[in-house]
Amino acid sequence: MGRRKKLPFYEEVTIEDIAAEGKSIARIEDIVVFVPGAIPGDVVDLQVTRKRKNYREARITNFRKYSDLRTDPFCEHFGTCGGCKWQHLPYAEQLKYKEKQVYDVLSRIGKINIGKKNPIIGAEKTQFYRNKLEYTFSNHRWLSDEEAAGDETFSNRNGLGFHVPGRFDRVVDVNKCYLQEDPSNQIRNAARDFALDNQLSFYDHKTNEGLLRNLIIRTTTTGEVMVVLSVQFDEPGIYEMLEHISESVESITSLMYVINAKKNETLYDQDIRTFKGRNHIFEELDGLKFKIGPKSFFQTNSTQALRLYRKAKEYAGLTGSEIVYDLYTGTGTIANYVAGTSKKVVGIESVPEAIEDAHINSELNGIDNTLFHAGDMKDIFTPEFVAANGHPDVIITDPPRAGMHQDVIRELLRIEPGRIVYVSCNPATQARDAELLSEKYDCIESQPVDMFPHTHHIENILLLEKRDA
Repeated sequence: MGRRKKLPFYEEVTIEDIAAEGKSIARIEDIVVFVPGAIPGDVVDLQVTRKRKNYREARITNFRKYSDLRTDPFCEHFGTCGGCKWQHLPYAEQLKYKEKQVYDVLSRIGKINIGKKNPIIGAEKTQFYRNKLEYTFSNHRWLSDEEAAGDETFSNRNGLGFHVPGRFDRVVDVNKCYLQEDPSNQIRNAARDFALDNQLSFYDHKTNEGLLRNLIIRTTTTGEVMVVLSVQFDEPGIYEMLEHISESVESITSLMYVINAKKNETLYDQDIRTFKGRNHIFEELDGLKFKIGPKSFFQTNSTQALRLYRKAKEYAGLTGSEIVYDLYTGTGTIANYVAGTSKKVVGIESVPEAIEDAHINSELNGIDNTLFHAGDMKDIFTPEFVAANGHPDVIITDPPRAGMHQDVIRELLRIEPGRIVYVSCNPATQARDAELLSEKYDCIESQPVDMFPHTHHIENILLLEKRDA
């Protein structure tokens, strides 16, 4: 058996740019090298970890010089927990690279000519902007470099925090997280401290043993707070822990728990029980009230979501006489948001619980011109459906990262709505779909919106208008 060829090592390489998915890039002998953890201007030594015909992947072994762009990360867990990976890049630079990513992808993948390229809408709040976080209990917390290098043996490895990238069984024990407003940090720390003091068992992700699994915290701009504790089995310690959380943080509006004995952590098929307060919270956007339950989907940055919805509504160009279809409607947030300037809004979503929330949100706001349907988009959005619900003048679509199914695109090309407002969290699949729609549609305008500061993720809205025959 032949000996494996040694992968190249490069010295004093200058990082030149940032590519899609947030990886930095260098060029060595006309070959692109993708490098995590660097920013343009860094000079580094690189060990290639993966070699392909047209590109390389490499890890940094040494920094020769730090970029002048670098700024100090604000979080003690930077570089370990996997979140907020761009803390070392000033926010103005983050926005520059995100905007560049959107327009590079649209032109390169979609080969789209955009009539108007708007500058990115940045976030006013770059810390404490999320309204939902999910923390994980683990009996195998990640050891710091100092702990790992020391002689001490750690008999107690319990922790509550975020998964280490690439390690399903390890979590970083978080002291303070900058993603969600308090009382989020207070709640997490109260839960962990009680569990440690009372020797409640933390989950083992390899053996599927242990009591405590997850802690979900949701907040709203109106000050409401929901907490959901997920456990493996029923025992008295759960209720003592919930009581302790309730006493420690009086502002909790909804305190719930779920007994999940499955190996996976999804809760959509589980019975979530109320311990104290309501089984929901409310968010408000531009005077509209939205009910959020423990299983509800809601944009995780409420402030930027409002700016996104305002722009989508502007692109829709509604006068009050239009039939609007809201594809992938979720809990009907966009559908209800545009209902006041529409004749009728028809929402389609695959998750039945989300559709129930959409109905409730319409009722809460006295909206009577919305219809919601649950089912797989490609199966529901058919010629028969359109015949029954009316021909849409405007389509608003906000699909998951995978983009729209080809059957959905085919139906859009068949029915030819005057406008399509395409909201996407993945510019690459948006570009792919826009190219397919370019058979009959021109791309009039594009608007990137930053929903997730200090990450490479970016949302983009495209306005597509049907060409005259």
